[in-house]
Formats: sequence, C-alpha cells, structure tokens
Amino acid sequence: MEWQLLLVLMLGGLGALLLMGLPVAFSFLVVTIFGAFTVLGGERGLVQLARNATQAVTNFQLAPIPLFILMGEILFQTGVAHRAIDAVDRVVTRIPGRLSVVTVFGGTIFAALSGSTIANTAMLGSTLLPGMLKKGYAPTMAMGPIMASGAIAMLIPPSALAVLVGSLTGISIAGLLLAGVLPALLLAALFVGWIVLRSITAPHLAPPEDQTPMTLGERWRPFLIYVLPLGSIFVVVIGSLLAGLATPTESAALGCVAAVVLGAIYRAIDWPRMRKALMETVKLSVMILFIIMTSQTFAQVLSFSGATNGVIRVIEGYELGSLGVLLGMIVILLLLGCFIDQVSMLMVTVPIFVPLANAAGIDPMILGVVYLLTMEIGLLTPPFGLLLFVMRGVAPPQIGIKTIYAAAMPYVIMKLLVLGIIVWWPAIATWLPTLLR
Repeated sequence: MEWQLLLVLMLGGLGALLLMGLPVAFSFLVVTIFGAFTVLGGERGLVQLARNATQAVTNFQLAPIPLFILMGEILFQTGVAHRAIDAVDRVVTRIPGRLSVVTVFGGTIFAALSGSTIANTAMLGSTLLPGMLKKGYAPTMAMGPIMASGAIAMLIPPSALAVLVGSLTGISIAGLLLAGVLPALLLAALFVGWIVLRSITAPHLAPPEDQTPMTLGERWRPFLIYVLPLGSIFVVVIGSLLAGLATPTESAALGCVAAVVLGAIYRAIDWPRMRKALMETVKLSVMILFIIMTSQTFAQVLSFSGATNGVIRVIEGYELGSLGVLLGMIVILLLLGCFIDQVSMLMVTVPIFVPLANAAGIDPMILGVVYLLTMEIGLLTPPFGLLLFVMRGVAPPQIGIKTIYAAAMPYVIMKLLVLGIIVWWPAIATWLPTLLR
C-alpha cells in the first residue's frame, strides 16, 4: 500500500471515529490495529502492538502523570485551593477590574499546584463567577480571565501533558516542565494588563466595588496562612528539579507528600476526600495511559510504511528552512486544536513532526513549548475548545455559547502573541532548562 493512501486511511479513519463519538482512546486503538495488521505483517503486527503496549505502560518516565494529577486532586478535593483564592481576594485591592485580576492571580497559583486545566477552570468558575456577575461584571469580563488563567495549567509545572509531550517526543521531561514557567508568567502579566486597560477604557464592564474595611492583619493573615504554604509545594517540585536533587518522578512524589501534609495541617483531609481524589486520578490516568499504549505502534506504522519519510521529503522540497517548517507546524496544530482534543493532537502529529523537526534543525525544547502553547490555545478556540464547554457547564443558563466564545477571543490573541514571541526569541523558553545542565 502506498504511504499516501495509508496516511489518508489512518488519519481519515481516526477523524471519522472521533466524529462518530467513539472515545479517543478506542479510536486510536482501532486505527492502530488496522495499521499494524496492514503494514507490520498481519498477526506479527498485532503481537508487536501488544509488546509495545506493555513497554509503554511500564515506562517509569510516565510515573509523574498520575502523581501530578493526584497532587492537584488532593488540593482540589480538600478545599485548600478555595481558601487560597479567598485569601488572594483579600489582598488585591484598589485596582480596576479587581475581581478579574484576582481570577488571574488565583488561577496562576492553582495552576502551579494542580496540573489540570479542567480542574483549574471548574474551580475558578464555580468559586468566582457567581460573585463577579452579581457585582455587575459583564459576562465576557468575568468568564474570559477564568478560562485563560485556567488554561495556564498546561504550561506551569506540574503539567501532566508536559510529561506526556516529553515522553512521546523524547524531549527532557524536567527541561520541558521548567520551560513553561516564564511563558506562563508572561501570559499572566499580559492578562492583568489587558484587564486593567479594558476596565479603565470601559468601566461599565467591571464596575468599581465597595470593599469592607479591613485591618492590615485581617487582610494579610489568610494570605500568610493559606497561600504561602501552598507555594512550598511549587518550591519542592521545581526546586528539587533545578537543584538536581530529584528526577521528575521523584519531584512529583514529593509534591504529593507535601499536598497530603498541608491537607492534614489544615485538617481538611479525610478518607472520603482522599478516596475521591484517588478515583479521579485513576480515571484520568487510565485514559492517558490507554492512549499512550498505542502511540509507539502508531509511529512505527507510519515509519515502516514510508509515510514519515515521505512527508519529510515533500516538505524539504519546498526549502522552507527551520523557521518556515516551525511556522507550518504551528498552523497545523492551531487548526487541529479547533476540532480535536489535546492528546489526539499529539498522537496524530508527533510521529511526523518530531522527525521533521530533527531534519530541519529545530530545537527540541522549542518544539515542546510550541506543542504546549498550541494545545493551550486549542482549549479556547471554537468550535470544540474543551474549556469553552467547561465554562458553559458552570455559567448561568442565560449566558449563551457565543458570549463564551467572545470572552475567550482576546486571551486567545494574547496567547498567540506569546507564541510568536517565543518563536522570535526562544530564550524565554530555553533559559530555565539550561540551568539543569
């Protein structure tokens, strides 16, 4: 079978199965079984699929995924994160669009603790959105910062998807976890700047509010009690990586221990909450690992059929150069992000993009950050951005999906701006990882 036909059949079949509503994990399994049987030699191909699946799920490099998810679930289920948001609310004062700014600060803090964009957005939406709307904030001004800062969890460690990207692409997982820190902080700063500017130029979108007078102690005591100790988790995870004291798996385990200890200190952890955190971790981890099971065989099918080399030869024929190839990848990833989920984006493109990037001389760390940022943007792009539907679930019924789309658009533009800055000035992403060397 010609590689062009095989590529069309596999990618087209995958798209058709996803449109029919078959879960991502099973869609990839069906397509990979077809490819393995056709290209790798019938029964021998299926045996190879089983062998690859066993090797994939026993790969120690993937251990940080369930550990990072568990860390965030513990903080979410125990309510520790909600207390931190309330503490930030007390500290941020006398700034235009105050509650939207609180959302960005709180969302960035929780992103550094959870690693889950869905949990981050759902927590911010259920906690802050009702109060913002009640105080007269326009729906776009209220929902936009929630979705935008919720998505930052894709970049800031602990990010389970960063571990997945590193594992599938062969990029240093520790380096990739660190590479997202500065771009995430740059995004948060842009969000705050936009909110303040918009609130000044259009005050009706975020009406000034009368705050209850507080003493200095009343304002800062909750911050010292609930926010600073949470920062210790981030220090444990990132500090152990930077100091070379722990691998990503060990730092994730340390983060879980720190989350349990804090929950116990705050007397917020008990068996029912811990059980729920464990069950949610299992659900998400099994879904991700099931997809990873088929990834190696999927890549082998494309390689053995000649599809990978064929695509590389076609693109090299245009003599685009490394920048042109990278921009082409970005365009494809952004388009895919409008229609499929983030893990599917990885699975479809990694077998082709990684060899192509190597051939074009693209820095692997930049490719990894591009993946994370484009997947983050895909969470907010219509029509199927996942966080758009999460927001629809927590928003009042009278707020339509078009309003949610409009709320997300300015932040999508800012994320695209940061993506362009990283392509133009890669040091923003590569500086922290160089400290590991």
